[in-house]
Amino acid sequence: MSFIVGSGLTRFGRHEGRDTLALMTEATDLALADAGLARGDVDAVICGYSTTLPHLMLATVFAEHYGLHPGYAHTVQMGGATGFALVMLAHVLVQSGTAKRVLVLGAENRMTGQSRDSAIQTLAQVGHPVYEVPLGATIPAYYGLLASRYMHEFGSTEADLAELAVLMRQHAQRHEGAHFRQPITVDEVLASRPIASPLKLLDCCSVSDGGCAFVVAAEALGAHPVRLAAARQHHNAQHISAAAQPTLCGAGACTGQALAEAGRKLADVEAAAIYDSFTITLTLLLEEIGLAPRGKAGMLAREGHFGRDGALPLNLHGGLLSYGHCGVGGAMAHLAEMHLQMTGRAGARQAHRAGVALLHGDGGVLSSHVSLVLEAA
Repeated sequence: MSFIVGSGLTRFGRHEGRDTLALMTEATDLALADAGLARGDVDAVICGYSTTLPHLMLATVFAEHYGLHPGYAHTVQMGGATGFALVMLAHVLVQSGTAKRVLVLGAENRMTGQSRDSAIQTLAQVGHPVYEVPLGATIPAYYGLLASRYMHEFGSTEADLAELAVLMRQHAQRHEGAHFRQPITVDEVLASRPIASPLKLLDCCSVSDGGCAFVVAAEALGAHPVRLAAARQHHNAQHISAAAQPTLCGAGACTGQALAEAGRKLADVEAAAIYDSFTITLTLLLEEIGLAPRGKAGMLAREGHFGRDGALPLNLHGGLLSYGHCGVGGAMAHLAEMHLQMTGRAGARQAHRAGVALLHGDGGVLSSHVSLVLEAA
């Protein structure tokens, strides 16, 4: 068992003139203040990679920059699953006695620190170097293929996918730090620029600058602790061309193992934070995990099931689709929001109940998965 005792989340969007280290610093300042701790209280630092600062030893680069002297430092790379993988690693370190107070952080100036072409090229390299990358596929293209297959298998429509984009924007309207807060409609999603058929611009997450940090501790320190009851991983085929069943990626198995470790069932979950790089990502994960029937995630979103006052509040900060996506810190924002929800500090976004929460992130093209189960302390 471990505890998330502090969280810090920057505004996402455009941060002109601020690099990875500056955004890491802001997020860390916020997390330490939230935990009521000083720099000297931290005995381990783990961070995610940054495509705009691809240093081989980023954790110790930040430690030097921030004035920390940790007994343990580690940088992790696992695509979109990295943020939750960092938290899982901190959980393991604390449980083993290796560290008592772990600083977990991820930040990147992905919007202002690299060109669009550079970002596309960098992210496309998750594809198979022989069978995929030479054919010119990009991340949206891979997910577009998954969306086509999903709609063929389950009879869902582009409008059903669009419902999730609309929902995330509704949630982001209540968060002043969100990259995009202007309301959108299903018709506007469907009319937005095609990116990778059937996905349109508003089916895709934004590219943002931003950062997020946590303090994971062995004890319920400070005024706002939340118990991390379980953390599990699952790794499917790395490349989409090697996936035996593209619309069954292992998310269900991963969350099932995490819930079992926590002594919980899916019916116990009162709030959820699920990775949403594209509307199809969120749809596939919700349905495989069992939070929505196959082919019905869009319908449930339309009916208010995943709203703040619904049966299962989901991504109440707006998710990657509207709060924004700054690389590793993007998924971490889901956990930062859940920390606020579970400690009753989410203001206008506060759900009526959030005592048991399930979080799930994926990396690559649904290839690596991390599930976390949180309980109010």
